Amino acid sequence: MNIDVLKSKIHRVKVTEADLNYIGSITIDENLMEAANLIEGEQVHVLNYSNGERIITYVITGERGSGVICLNGPAALKFSPGDYAIVLSYASMPFEEAKKFKPAIVFPNAETNSLK
Repeated sequence: MNIDVLKSKIHRVKVTEADLNYIGSITIDENLMEAANLIEGEQVHVLNYSNGERIITYVITGERGSGVICLNGPAALKFSPGDYAIVLSYASMPFEEAKKFKPAIVFPNAETNSLK
């Protein structure tokens, strides 16, 4: 039996941009992606800490060191610059393996989105 477990979490980052006219997704600073063990195209759940909205989208690599967290396409209607968000990804694995698995959890500076 496989179960889904938390694989990656970026906790409380500030949304820097919202671009309704982009094709969709979330753009994340490459430093944050690496720290959280996320890859481009990976499905993520994004929770808006400011208003409770939740979306499912995929990751686009943002400029390294820029601090960018940009919600693109329709997600831009649910998130605004200045909102705080949580980015989560999950992995499916055998139950026994899941018991030992440790997710990558990142707590960036909530004002600059840089790693502490």
